Amino acid sequence: MDAGKVIRFDGWRLDCQSGELLKDGVRVRLQAHPQQMLEALLERPGELVTREQLIARLWPKSVLEFDTALNSTVRRLRIALGDDADTPRYIETLPRRGYRFIGKIELPPAPEVAS
Repeated sequence: MDAGKVIRFDGWRLDCQSGELLKDGVRVRLQAHPQQMLEALLERPGELVTREQLIARLWPKSVLEFDTALNSTVRRLRIALGDDADTPRYIETLPRRGYRFIGKIELPPAPEVAS
């Protein structure tokens, strides 16, 4: 994803360069791994992002208990977004496979054309 990119969805704004997440202009604290997970999901809205792809992105050189770390990361991301695993608005779990962003991304306004 372009580091300078800003992604908007449902009143949320994620600045990929600064790592800031805002909801209706109010900053929401988001740690590095949940932010990276959100970016990965937003890069491919509506598509499966596998557990293996997320692990490779978030912990490229680490050796740790990945299931626990990944579950903790998605839980922290859901808390930040006010999302719920049982009735998701943004992050859908595909058991034993991965996750999918199911929210609606707002497209940036088209540039005005000089006449």
